[in-house]
Amino acid sequence: MKHRILIIAKIIIGVPLVIFALGFITMSLWNWLVPALFNGPFINLWQTFGIVLLSKILFGGFKGKGGGCCCGNNHRHGWKEHMKAKWDNLSTEERTNLRNKFFNKCYSRHSDSSDSTK
Repeated sequence: MKHRILIIAKIIIGVPLVIFALGFITMSLWNWLVPALFNGPFINLWQTFGIVLLSKILFGGFKGKGGGCCCGNNHRHGWKEHMKAKWDNLSTEERTNLRNKFFNKCYSRHSDSSDSTK
């Protein structure tokens, strides 16, 4: 019984302490970087919590462990498997053509940027 009470006490004290520490770190980073880089405002701790909460809502941070969409499917892994299956179904000639196409595209961008600096 004492062990269970100790765990509950650690949670009751630890969770708010961690939330406060992460908020303070976020606020310090914001106040160090944003005003100097973007002429933005300084913010207080409550505004920091609001910004973090807003970013979680807007960028989907409440999905739970493992991420994925609202229906529980993780599309990133499905996309990877889909592309691997497509690659496996290509002939050797098609693979070579695709590699050459990507190489030429990347190489031409690289040579264009180096030409403009001369």
